[in-house]
Amino acid sequence: MNRRHFLAASAVPLATMAAPGFFNSSRAEQAPFDRSVVRQMARDLAGKAYKAPENKLPDNLKDLDYDRYRSIRFSPERALWHGEKLPFEAQFFHRGFFYTNRVDIYEVKDGQATRIAYQPDQFSFGEIQPPAPGADLGFAGFRLHAPLNKPDYYDEVCVFLGASYFRAVAKGELYGLSARGLSINTGEPKGEEFPQFKTFWIEKPAPNAGSIVVHALLDSESAAAAYRFTIRPGDTTVFDVEMAIYPRVDLVHAGLAPMTSMFFFGPNDRKDVDDFRPSVHDSDGLAMLNGRTEELWRPLHNPKDLQISSFADLNPRGFGLMQRQRDFSAYQDLESRFERRPSLWAEPIGDWGEGSVQLLEIPTKEEVHDNIAAFWQPKAGLQAKGEHTYTYRLHWGPDAPKPIALARFVRTGIGARGDSAAIFVLDVAGDRLKTVDPKALRGVVTAEKAKIQNIVTQPNPAMGGWRLSFEIAKEKNPVEIRASLMQENEPVSEVWVYRWAP
Repeated sequence: MNRRHFLAASAVPLATMAAPGFFNSSRAEQAPFDRSVVRQMARDLAGKAYKAPENKLPDNLKDLDYDRYRSIRFSPERALWHGEKLPFEAQFFHRGFFYTNRVDIYEVKDGQATRIAYQPDQFSFGEIQPPAPGADLGFAGFRLHAPLNKPDYYDEVCVFLGASYFRAVAKGELYGLSARGLSINTGEPKGEEFPQFKTFWIEKPAPNAGSIVVHALLDSESAAAAYRFTIRPGDTTVFDVEMAIYPRVDLVHAGLAPMTSMFFFGPNDRKDVDDFRPSVHDSDGLAMLNGRTEELWRPLHNPKDLQISSFADLNPRGFGLMQRQRDFSAYQDLESRFERRPSLWAEPIGDWGEGSVQLLEIPTKEEVHDNIAAFWQPKAGLQAKGEHTYTYRLHWGPDAPKPIALARFVRTGIGARGDSAAIFVLDVAGDRLKTVDPKALRGVVTAEKAKIQNIVTQPNPAMGGWRLSFEIAKEKNPVEIRASLMQENEPVSEVWVYRWAP
């Protein structure tokens, strides 16, 4: 079992409850619908004690392994809106393997929500005996398809599957990191809680629409929540997210706009790695644009012990797990093609107040584990019995929106300098470097309780940028380091921050 599957499967089963006055039964076939409905359902859920529902499946679907589950395939010709010449189609996932929890899915059309009925003949089952005709198993999740790379082919654009996880790609990309609806107690000693999307409503798109709207109802032991996603595929695929959270209890450790990724090794972290590939990761760093419009870059690493970093802020402008190395030569992997994995940038809309960007780095010995998590944590938490609304935009693509024209750190290399020191080699690139006075450019490096020496700043003609290198004496405890390029007293680059654990 890898962490990516474990996180999706660890949560409690999905509830199937409904708000009074909307559905006459918990799985009504049709009912009126507008954007206020899901919020009312979430409010009503939060006012009741959480009830873990059953997740029963036929005996032959209970304990499927990965290969047998993969043999159950949805028939593309049965996709929602297939053949209607609309800009989107939806396909559905069968329940089984780690995805045993039932999800109900509705189509919204002309102000009416109609439940999409599960039918065994929507799927091919390989050697598995299909459920009996008329079985009402519901689905595990769904995926949306659109003409992303070619005008005459419907590519898979995004998928909602497992707990509150979802993933997306932009043009020319492959799936990599995931987002989540909500995280609760992530990294806390008492254990993490995994909220789940239990019901979805997919609005039927207009013939020439460039976007599609998906509503979702989330539930967990500690909170219920309502979501509205407006999804726009393209060179960068954008999700506009409107979220309303209704806690049952005080949420001291709530994570907003959470995302999870994988970092196995890279040029800054290759100790004890015997691999022909130079790097293996879905993301190589955490980027932040804080409320003071300061740009920060924190390279990821695979630590020996759990590492939690907190970046305090007021009204953040954005953060994300990025894949800046976009060249095949950085990975040399013909199968995984890590250079085509998307970056994910979360852009708050409006002021989110005081809090911090949290970064978790979890030790892993295999690349199949999602060992990186990042999210925004409000300082005051989320109070019980209240309504907490947030709006933000998720950018899935090759890079983040770049509001400030500063040079960026694109590679971090670390090596030993004898037994008592380490050398850091940082490559910096960007148009801002084309206008600097080379004689006035200098590297600024600081570290707490550690000695920095031999700071060198020089052009790097091989990549059209600059290189900043320095040495640091080895310490017994982790060291926090900051570095940047300056022209006199003006910043030329973003700020590189790193926790070095010798």
